[in-house]
Amino acid sequence: MGGAKHSVPPPAPPVDAAVLARGEYVAKAADCAGCHTAPGGGAPFAGGLAMGSPFGTIKTSNITPDPRYGIGRYTLQEFDRAVRHGVARGGKALYPAMPYPEFSKMSDDDLRALYAYLMQRVAPVAKPNEPADVAFPFNQRWTLFGWQWVFMPRGGFKSRAPADPQWTRGAYLVQSLGHCGACHTPRGWGFQERGYDETASRFLTGGINDHWFAANLTGDAGSGLGRMGEADIARFLKTGHAGGSVAYGSMVQQIEDSTQYLTDADLLAIAHYLRSLPPQQASGAYAPATQPGRAPSNGNRVPDAQSVGYVVYRSFCAKCHGDDGKGVPNVIPALAGNASVLAKDTTSLIRLMVEGGNSPATLTGPPRQRMPGFAGLISNAQMADALTYVRGAWGNVAQPVSGNDVASLREILHK
Repeated sequence: MGGAKHSVPPPAPPVDAAVLARGEYVAKAADCAGCHTAPGGGAPFAGGLAMGSPFGTIKTSNITPDPRYGIGRYTLQEFDRAVRHGVARGGKALYPAMPYPEFSKMSDDDLRALYAYLMQRVAPVAKPNEPADVAFPFNQRWTLFGWQWVFMPRGGFKSRAPADPQWTRGAYLVQSLGHCGACHTPRGWGFQERGYDETASRFLTGGINDHWFAANLTGDAGSGLGRMGEADIARFLKTGHAGGSVAYGSMVQQIEDSTQYLTDADLLAIAHYLRSLPPQQASGAYAPATQPGRAPSNGNRVPDAQSVGYVVYRSFCAKCHGDDGKGVPNVIPALAGNASVLAKDTTSLIRLMVEGGNSPATLTGPPRQRMPGFAGLISNAQMADALTYVRGAWGNVAQPVSGNDVASLREILHK
């Protein structure tokens, strides 16, 4: 038979159990399986997840220790070069859909532990990698070296509060393993994140990822975390529920695959760091005491009884979210004062109304709940009217949504 031969490398020397346990924890904190597992029952870590980008669709790679299709032949140095520098074995540059700009801040000990875990505790899967569907000139990998030279952060992780170990740990988890900025920081003209730590004014101020708007994580009291305490943030990351908010969209998988497994100390460290971030990119407001009804600033002074948005809300939404917009604790999210409702970008709100969604299913949180989609029940204009009503009711102060906004996103989503 004329096929190429692939010898199996000798087994790696045994690694201390504590190192392997640390590696498993790092893999969960970094959500390696979440990205490198195909949907619909794909083998863990064997790749195949399609990731959209402005340049085309990129398929995640096989990172099991299979010697032919996975990383079984990678040395620690080659693994380091791929994870922290974005260069695969053989010198091929990786697309920044992999968050190696964040992983460049990973510590040496965490990198070694992750390598040991993947090599010795993950089952090898002989699954070929699928090519990226990226148009010219972005399919020319050599151009990515220029991207890395211009945009990659340098110098590794540096704490700006060495006297506060909890802040330092939280900053490390957010900026590195958790790669929160990959979704929650807006991108620039070169698809680069507009900041990789708290010194950048756009860091964690919200960004579009896979047609979801990842929320502002700074201290803005409207669409950010300014009204959430550290314990609430930690609880949200553990269960997907806190303070009337419920996780949705891409954050559901992040919580299910990653943050629910972090220690309470690490979750509180993340919360401590995030609450230290000053308000940036303010959007929306919540003033229930002074504006009990719809905000007059939204340009719609029609009484509720004559408002199309109110009628649609009462007909399709109030049964779950309540006439007062307060939802049901640990079951249905509150809409009154909800940071996602107040966000300037309405992508997530519209998408949830169009196709629905579900809350996370975690080990310690409430049972999963499902929100239905309304694409086949009401028109684009009615969806827009309902969202406009919600964004101006119960003390919410946010700009209206138009029927064109809904139609544009539905065209992108093919819904």
